[in-house]
Amino acid sequence: MFPVASLLTIVLLAVSIAASPVEIRSSPISLPLARSLNTQGGTINLLQHDQARATALRARGDAITAGQLDRRQSSIPVTNIAYSYIAAVGVGNPATTYNLIVDTGSSNTWVGAETSYTVTSTSVDTDEPVSVSYGSGSFSGTEWTDTVTLESLTINQQSIGVASQSTGFSGVDGILGIGPEDLTQGTLTNEPTTRIPTVTQNLYTQGEIPAEIVGVSFEPTTTDSSTNGELTFGGVDSSKYTGTLSYTPLTTTAPASYYWGVDESITYGSTTILSTTAGIVDTGTTLILIATDAYNQYQSVTGGVSDSATGLLRLTTSQYDALQNLDFNIGGVTYSLTPNGQIWPRSLNTYIGGSSDYVYLIVGNLGSNSGSGLDFVNGQTFLERFYSVFDTTNSRVGFATTPYTDATTN
Repeated sequence: MFPVASLLTIVLLAVSIAASPVEIRSSPISLPLARSLNTQGGTINLLQHDQARATALRARGDAITAGQLDRRQSSIPVTNIAYSYIAAVGVGNPATTYNLIVDTGSSNTWVGAETSYTVTSTSVDTDEPVSVSYGSGSFSGTEWTDTVTLESLTINQQSIGVASQSTGFSGVDGILGIGPEDLTQGTLTNEPTTRIPTVTQNLYTQGEIPAEIVGVSFEPTTTDSSTNGELTFGGVDSSKYTGTLSYTPLTTTAPASYYWGVDESITYGSTTILSTTAGIVDTGTTLILIATDAYNQYQSVTGGVSDSATGLLRLTTSQYDALQNLDFNIGGVTYSLTPNGQIWPRSLNTYIGGSSDYVYLIVGNLGSNSGSGLDFVNGQTFLERFYSVFDTTNSRVGFATTPYTDATTN
């Protein structure tokens, strides 16, 4: 799935005890994480991938609301996982290393899509069938418990899925799920009401980290190989952001409330294109997706033209020069995405089937009008400009500006 050279990032894991949120300026514990474009079989369609994923996320949340705990059928599988952050995770003793997609939009951790699961002295088969669909792929198999290692951090008896079948995960071994624990409910075939403790939850309950907090630092890049970020378990790294972290409570609006959901409004220049509504923050989505009615307004005010090759809006150079800030108001704080932050890196246009003569916008059509309860997805292109914190302990999400918020890189 990821044959091109990786875009490397760093994952820092917090282990010291301090007040919440824990601030860590440096850490001796690091775990390489690859950020990759999937070009298997040719160019990739980022929009198609992200729309399919968003459809699956909304359907899963709607099923929870309706009390339908078995959510395995509520997705649209596709095989193009376009753009992901991948961590090397050890499982077993001695450990086998698996390359897992880091995903805040799901919570099951599983292995075996490529590298086969190796049974060791710490492996215990629960004989419990497990199955999850993501919209951008799926897996089914059996749930095991095993030792999981993240550099020097060790989780004992972590529940993990072992895939006997999977689709859409060529080139990686599975998923490291760091979404809310409730998303695991309904994934065990014979125990549909059971919730599976996540990696983050077990790190906390076993005393490896001081709080159930994950800090995310991504940075924009225009090359096919770059060390450009970190993921921090147990706290936040204050060296990676500027100013003050501002927090907002998790939304209460379903289905966004089942994920890392927040309430926000979006303004382009002086034009409000999306009034305050619920959506999610998601490391597993590449683009920023907004409700169709908001997208239509965004297209109108930017002058973007739908590009048949990429599915994205494209601008001429003169239109790009006239582009205004796109402002996200979250919890009373405005996070401004500059014109440069709204476009795909032009040096990577060919990876998505684009032309070097155009400028492509990274704001896409969610595929449904506002009012659905999940009206936007702030994906990787948003997170590359703002530091983010996923705080289970205090039921909130935090954001801060970074040295890259206003950078001209694309």
